[in-house]
Amino acid sequence: MSWFDTIFADDNLSARAKTVYMYLRARAGKDGNCWPGIRTVARDLNLSESTVKRAIRELEQHGYLRRETRFRPNGGCTSNLYEIQK
Repeated sequence: MSWFDTIFADDNLSARAKTVYMYLRARAGKDGNCWPGIRTVARDLNLSESTVKRAIRELEQHGYLRRETRFRPNGGCTSNLYEIQK
């Protein structure tokens, strides 16, 4: 079963989570990693930032995504690193 079939067969995921997953999957490199900002994802998908954050939490809870918080050398936050798990 392909990742596309797997994500759509999972009845426990909301439509927003499936949409964000496909977006992140499309942005990920061969290593399965990507790092778009929440604002960028929201703008590109025409969703609110809150909706994107909820979708990412849902994907983490169901094992589709791992998020790593990243920081600049001066201690400020930068975009998260997302690692596709499935």
